[in-house]
Amino acid sequence: MKQIQGVLTAMATPFDEAGAIDLDAGRRLATHLLEHGSHGLIIAGSTGEGATLTDGETIELLQAVRKEVGDDVLLIVGTGTNDTRHSCELTRMAADASADASLVVVPYYNKPNRAGIRAHFETVAAAVPDLPMVMYNIPSRVIINADVELLGELAAVDNIVAVKQANDDELGPIEGLAVLAGNDNTFLRVLEFGGAGVIGVATHVVGDQMRAMWDAAQENDLNRAREIDAELAPIYRDLFVTTNPIPLKAALEMLGLAPDRLRLPLVSADPDERAAVRAALEGVGLSVAAG
Repeated sequence: MKQIQGVLTAMATPFDEAGAIDLDAGRRLATHLLEHGSHGLIIAGSTGEGATLTDGETIELLQAVRKEVGDDVLLIVGTGTNDTRHSCELTRMAADASADASLVVVPYYNKPNRAGIRAHFETVAAAVPDLPMVMYNIPSRVIINADVELLGELAAVDNIVAVKQANDDELGPIEGLAVLAGNDNTFLRVLEFGGAGVIGVATHVVGDQMRAMWDAAQENDLNRAREIDAELAPIYRDLFVTTNPIPLKAALEMLGLAPDRLRLPLVSADPDERAAVRAALEGVGLSVAAG
């Protein structure tokens, strides 16, 4: 099993003018991310607008990226939905298409109780027992929270190996799980307690700096990691000036990395939001296209 650790980027999904996935742009973006700090990539996560991709599109993107980056690169695929049966099917498809792990979110909208959450993760894990699973706890999007005790209990399932913890109030070590920061601005906290890394958004634009944070922490130089984190605070903030990945898509266009196209119900950033993103990019020394 490949190590699920370090700087992992929740890759944006580029779209063409007709609204289809732009596979060429996806391949270019994946290569750019790996050349600028990322140890691995997440395909079709929240930032990748996985909620509005068809299963076929998710697999097609995974296959295109895999062919581009090779077999050695860690690729995790978002396969979680609010339908356990669907989640099992998509997880099987991802495994067959060369995914190294699944990313399975706490079920949204249905509002399952604790027993339902547990049964959901156990069932999806059992559907593909040889594929490692990263649980995804993000109560800001799914309304409910999988608490630390429940996550720890699920660690007893053999192929549940990690959690993307986007509940900042409960961020800390969990026995039996690799804990990944679910938000850019908590990467430092995870490094401070010896966690596994980050699944990031800002890594699209300041990946080299966030990799330097990781490297510094591995060398026990947390002071250097703290210095870099403080420098990046404005970019962490302004890439979330509105719903992710709206500001990110604007930033990628400004940097010439991917088109600013989203799928409804998401729409492009307005002028004020674009101005905030532009200022943040320039603030970290990035060259931004005019316009």
